[in-house]
Amino acid sequence: MKQIRRWQRILILALLSISVFAPLIFVSNRLKSITPVGRREFIEELSKIRFTTNDLRLSAIEHEDGEGLKGPRLILFKDGEFNSSAESDGGNTYKNREEQVIVSQKMTVSSDEKGQILPTVNQLANKTDFKPPLSKGEKNTRVQPDRATDVKTKEIRDQIIQAKAYLNFAPPGSNSQVVKELRGRLKELERSVGDATKDKDLSKGALRRVKPMENVLYKASRVFNNCPAIATKLRAMNYNTEEQVQAQKNQAAYLMQLAARTTPKGLHCLSMRLTSEYFSLDPEKRQMPNQQNYFDANFNHYVVFSDNVLASSVVVNSTISSSKEPERIVFHVVTDSLNYPAISMWFLLNIQSKATIQILNIDDMDVLPRDYDQLLMKQNSNDPRFISTLNHARFYLPDIFPGLNKMVLLDHDVVVQRDLSRLWSIDMKGKVVGAVETCLEGESSFRSMSTFINFSDTWVAGKFSPRACTWAFGMNLIDLKEWRIRKLTSTYIKYFNLVRYIHTHSTALALPMKITL
Repeated sequence: MKQIRRWQRILILALLSISVFAPLIFVSNRLKSITPVGRREFIEELSKIRFTTNDLRLSAIEHEDGEGLKGPRLILFKDGEFNSSAESDGGNTYKNREEQVIVSQKMTVSSDEKGQILPTVNQLANKTDFKPPLSKGEKNTRVQPDRATDVKTKEIRDQIIQAKAYLNFAPPGSNSQVVKELRGRLKELERSVGDATKDKDLSKGALRRVKPMENVLYKASRVFNNCPAIATKLRAMNYNTEEQVQAQKNQAAYLMQLAARTTPKGLHCLSMRLTSEYFSLDPEKRQMPNQQNYFDANFNHYVVFSDNVLASSVVVNSTISSSKEPERIVFHVVTDSLNYPAISMWFLLNIQSKATIQILNIDDMDVLPRDYDQLLMKQNSNDPRFISTLNHARFYLPDIFPGLNKMVLLDHDVVVQRDLSRLWSIDMKGKVVGAVETCLEGESSFRSMSTFINFSDTWVAGKFSPRACTWAFGMNLIDLKEWRIRKLTSTYIKYFNLVRYIHTHSTALALPMKITL
């Protein structure tokens, strides 16, 4: 019995020993298979697989460099803190391929490149220079070196607008740190940029203040983050700005008209003195000489519509003095009843040539409708040119001069500097109006039809082209005979009446000219 128990204890102890030592034996065999040498070989195999393509590419570049071919620019970044190495039992270190390529970075300065610093790579530096890529701004500068950019200027202007917008969002009387800093940066930036419109006009101080302003705007965007309120405020600011611009335009237009219509005291006294002298003359002495030439078609007839004594005098005298045959000139000066005495007296006192001069009063003629002045006033235009009877009376030339077939129309702001007699030998080829060429786009004298007419009306858009060229009445050669055949005065009246009903902003000066082409 004792023998059996002893064998049982021996069996149990043997099984316990096997259960303890068997795991140790199996695990030690597994660990023995993963040695540092094996790990090194495994990493080397992966490294070869990974960088085989790069080795071939580098070799190809080296061969091409010997043939004088330039390869693409390579940008290699070196990280001093980057360390990817595997140590073997002997302590050898295998670095990453990027560190093997970038062993050192040489900084060379080339006089041909004007101080540009070019990084060179040791393994690819066999007389091969790689130029850095040009940014978009540099490309534009090299292609067009004379063109000044305004990118930075616009950026600064945008920052100023943003800063003002954020200040408007701040509560009244707010003295928070962000608001104080925003006001200070805004004042500095506005003072630095001044009236600059190009980047070359900006000072270095203005460029240095861009980054601090960006930081302040970022802080403000975190504080004022109510997007709906900001959008509403910006729309209100935009609307107010547009109203201010329109008010400034209206004020400028009014001041220009006021300056044009306001007569200096000396000239006003001149008109009064001439008028008083005219009425002091006997009726027989008020008559102009050579009246028999007024409607003689064999003479060269000129006409000017003016209510200004000196302006009309300049046009008449410059035309006569520049002419080779002044005795063949008949000049018709058409004015209104208010200025008729003064202009008549001026030319009675200053006739010094053989030319014929006729002074006409448009108010004494029956060619215009009786309510013409009221119709012009209904145009609701602030520009006196568009409501002036004299400006519109030129469209009644065939009725004012029924016995003439050809005339030269001059504006009273024209100074003639050469002989115009050659105009009378021009073949009009069935055209009604001949004018000086002013239809070249880009010229200051170019005016398109859209400048004078509102093309929002479909009927107007169907009849006229907004890109059609118009011209000024500075000097026009007019075939009155062809005008009568085409009945252009009736066409003018038709469109003049139509303008009142369709409420366009037509000046009535450009409409008939499109028809007479």
